[in-house]
Amino acid sequence: MGMKGREGMNTIQATTEHLEEVTLLFDQYRIFYGQATDIVNARIFISDKLEHNESVILLAREREEGKAVGFAQMYPSFSSISMKKMWILNDLFVIEKYRRQGIAQSLLDEATNVARTTKAKGIELATASDNIQAQRLYEQNGYVQDEVYYHYFLEV
Repeated sequence: MGMKGREGMNTIQATTEHLEEVTLLFDQYRIFYGQATDIVNARIFISDKLEHNESVILLAREREEGKAVGFAQMYPSFSSISMKKMWILNDLFVIEKYRRQGIAQSLLDEATNVARTTKAKGIELATASDNIQAQRLYEQNGYVQDEVYYHYFLEV
Protein backbone atom coordinates (compact mmCIF):
# COMPACT_ATOMS: atom_id res chain seq x y z
CA MET A 1 0.00 0.00 0.00
CA GLY A 2 1.50 3.31 -1.05
CA MET A 3 1.93 6.24 1.31
CA LYS A 4 0.31 8.49 -1.32
CA GLY A 5 -3.19 7.64 -0.12
CA ARG A 6 -2.39 7.95 3.56
CA GLU A 7 -0.74 11.36 3.31
CA GLY A 8 -4.01 12.82 2.06
CA MET A 9 -5.97 10.96 4.71
CA ASN A 10 -7.14 11.75 8.19
CA THR A 11 -8.34 8.86 10.36
CA ILE A 12 -10.30 9.73 13.49
CA GLN A 13 -12.47 8.00 16.07
CA ALA A 14 -16.07 8.91 15.27
CA THR A 15 -18.36 10.54 17.82
CA THR A 16 -22.05 11.42 17.66
CA GLU A 17 -21.12 14.55 15.69
CA HIS A 18 -20.03 12.28 12.82
CA LEU A 19 -23.35 10.39 12.77
CA GLU A 20 -24.44 11.44 9.26
CA GLU A 21 -21.08 10.67 7.64
CA VAL A 22 -20.85 7.24 9.27
CA THR A 23 -24.51 6.47 8.49
CA LEU A 24 -23.99 7.07 4.76
CA LEU A 25 -20.87 4.88 4.69
CA PHE A 26 -22.56 2.18 6.77
CA ASP A 27 -25.52 2.11 4.38
CA GLN A 28 -23.15 1.73 1.40
CA TYR A 29 -21.33 -1.04 3.26
CA ARG A 30 -24.60 -2.94 3.75
CA ILE A 31 -25.51 -2.43 0.07
CA PHE A 32 -22.10 -3.89 -0.85
CA TYR A 33 -23.14 -7.01 1.10
CA GLY A 34 -26.41 -7.34 -0.81
CA GLN A 35 -28.77 -5.49 1.52
CA ALA A 36 -31.33 -2.90 0.45
CA THR A 37 -30.56 0.71 1.29
CA ASP A 38 -32.05 1.68 4.66
CA ILE A 39 -30.75 5.06 5.83
CA VAL A 40 -33.33 5.42 8.61
CA ASN A 41 -32.43 2.16 10.37
CA ALA A 42 -28.73 2.59 9.59
CA ARG A 43 -28.83 5.96 11.39
CA ILE A 44 -30.65 4.41 14.39
CA PHE A 45 -28.16 1.52 14.54
CA ILE A 46 -25.05 3.73 14.33
CA SER A 47 -26.49 6.34 16.69
CA ASP A 48 -27.16 3.61 19.25
CA LYS A 49 -23.60 2.27 18.98
CA LEU A 50 -22.08 5.74 19.40
CA GLU A 51 -24.37 6.97 22.18
CA HIS A 52 -23.94 3.86 24.31
CA ASN A 53 -20.24 3.30 23.55
CA GLU A 54 -21.08 -0.14 22.18
CA SER A 55 -18.47 0.08 19.44
CA VAL A 56 -15.48 2.07 18.30
CA ILE A 57 -16.00 3.53 14.84
CA LEU A 58 -12.99 4.78 12.94
CA LEU A 59 -13.61 7.25 10.14
CA ALA A 60 -11.22 7.88 7.24
CA ARG A 61 -11.52 11.29 5.65
CA GLU A 62 -9.89 12.81 2.63
CA ARG A 63 -7.87 15.80 3.92
CA GLU A 64 -8.54 18.24 1.07
CA GLU A 65 -12.34 18.12 0.97
CA GLY A 66 -12.87 16.42 4.32
CA LYS A 67 -15.07 13.82 2.59
CA ALA A 68 -15.64 10.61 4.54
CA VAL A 69 -14.34 7.77 2.33
CA GLY A 70 -14.12 4.76 4.64
CA PHE A 71 -14.82 3.40 8.09
CA ALA A 72 -14.11 0.50 10.40
CA GLN A 73 -16.25 -0.63 13.31
CA MET A 74 -14.90 -2.61 16.25
CA TYR A 75 -16.92 -4.32 18.97
CA PRO A 76 -15.46 -5.06 22.40
CA SER A 77 -15.27 -8.64 23.55
CA PHE A 78 -13.28 -10.60 26.12
CA SER A 79 -11.00 -13.59 26.31
CA SER A 80 -11.81 -15.60 29.44
CA ILE A 81 -8.67 -17.72 29.15
CA SER A 82 -6.30 -14.73 29.10
CA MET A 83 -8.69 -12.55 31.18
CA LYS A 84 -8.20 -9.69 28.75
CA LYS A 85 -10.27 -7.49 26.53
CA MET A 86 -10.23 -8.20 22.81
CA TRP A 87 -11.78 -6.48 19.83
CA ILE A 88 -13.85 -7.82 16.97
CA LEU A 89 -13.17 -5.87 13.79
CA ASN A 90 -16.63 -6.40 12.36
CA ASP A 91 -16.83 -3.85 9.54
CA LEU A 92 -14.26 -2.33 7.23
CA PHE A 93 -15.33 -0.45 4.13
CA VAL A 94 -13.81 2.00 1.66
CA ILE A 95 -15.81 3.69 -1.09
CA GLU A 96 -14.88 1.98 -4.37
CA LYS A 97 -13.49 5.13 -6.00
CA TYR A 98 -10.99 5.50 -3.12
CA ARG A 99 -9.78 1.90 -2.91
CA ARG A 100 -6.14 0.90 -3.46
CA GLN A 101 -4.90 4.15 -1.92
CA GLY A 102 -3.92 2.85 1.52
CA ILE A 103 -7.16 3.83 3.25
CA ALA A 104 -7.97 0.32 4.49
CA GLN A 105 -4.38 0.15 5.77
CA SER A 106 -4.91 3.44 7.61
CA LEU A 107 -8.04 2.06 9.24
CA LEU A 108 -6.24 -1.16 10.22
CA ASP A 109 -3.38 0.86 11.71
CA GLU A 110 -5.83 2.89 13.76
CA ALA A 111 -7.65 -0.30 14.87
CA THR A 112 -4.32 -1.67 16.09
CA ASN A 113 -3.73 1.57 18.01
CA VAL A 114 -7.14 1.21 19.70
CA ALA A 115 -6.32 -2.38 20.69
CA ARG A 116 -2.92 -1.40 22.11
CA THR A 117 -4.28 1.65 23.94
CA THR A 118 -6.98 -0.45 25.60
CA LYS A 119 -4.40 -3.14 26.52
CA ALA A 120 -6.37 -5.73 24.58
CA LYS A 121 -5.12 -9.21 23.80
CA GLY A 122 -5.74 -8.62 20.10
CA ILE A 123 -8.21 -8.19 17.26
CA GLU A 124 -10.37 -10.87 15.69
CA LEU A 125 -11.97 -10.53 12.28
CA ALA A 126 -13.69 -12.58 9.63
CA THR A 127 -13.76 -12.16 5.87
CA ALA A 128 -15.34 -14.04 3.01
CA SER A 129 -13.42 -17.11 1.90
CA ASP A 130 -13.31 -15.71 -1.65
CA ASN A 131 -12.17 -12.21 -0.68
CA ILE A 132 -8.54 -12.80 -1.57
CA GLN A 133 -7.65 -9.10 -1.63
CA ALA A 134 -8.82 -8.59 1.96
CA GLN A 135 -7.12 -11.80 3.10
CA ARG A 136 -3.84 -10.59 1.60
CA LEU A 137 -4.14 -7.22 3.37
CA TYR A 138 -4.88 -8.84 6.73
CA GLU A 139 -2.04 -11.33 6.39
CA GLN A 140 0.38 -8.53 5.44
CA ASN A 141 -0.63 -6.91 8.74
CA GLY A 142 0.17 -9.98 10.81
CA TYR A 143 -3.32 -11.45 11.11
CA VAL A 144 -3.16 -15.25 11.23
CA GLN A 145 -5.90 -17.51 9.94
CA ASP A 146 -7.36 -19.62 12.75
CA GLU A 147 -6.68 -23.25 11.98
CA VAL A 148 -7.30 -24.50 15.52
CA TYR A 149 -10.92 -23.58 16.20
CA TYR A 150 -14.08 -23.98 14.17
CA HIS A 151 -16.45 -21.06 14.51
CA TYR A 152 -20.16 -21.80 14.72
CA PHE A 153 -23.22 -19.59 14.51
CA LEU A 154 -26.77 -20.16 15.74
CA GLU A 155 -29.44 -18.05 14.11
CA VAL A 156 -32.35 -17.39 16.49
